[in-house]
Amino acid sequence: MTEKSNQVEVSLLGKTHQFACTEGQEQVLLDAVALLNQRVEDMKQRSTVRNEQNALLLAALHLCHDLQALQQSKESQQNQQQALIKKLKDHLGE
Repeated sequence: MTEKSNQVEVSLLGKTHQFACTEGQEQVLLDAVALLNQRVEDMKQRSTVRNEQNALLLAALHLCHDLQALQQSKESQQNQQQALIKKLKDHLGE
């Protein structure tokens, strides 16, 4: 079964773009665009980067860094949980 998709119009860096989006995920796309736009503006305010493409790249790199940090944190938490489960099983004699 194929999922339906809709065309969603967004404004990124002041320019209008259309993206195909899975039906029901439109707001997620709009929220992602809003976050990216905000990060680009933050980069332009906090650094000497004034070129929008460079600010976009810098914002994307920061978002990727944030994602990697979250993934590493999640993995660490999963490892801690597994260690605790093992300790509990060992203690209970399972």
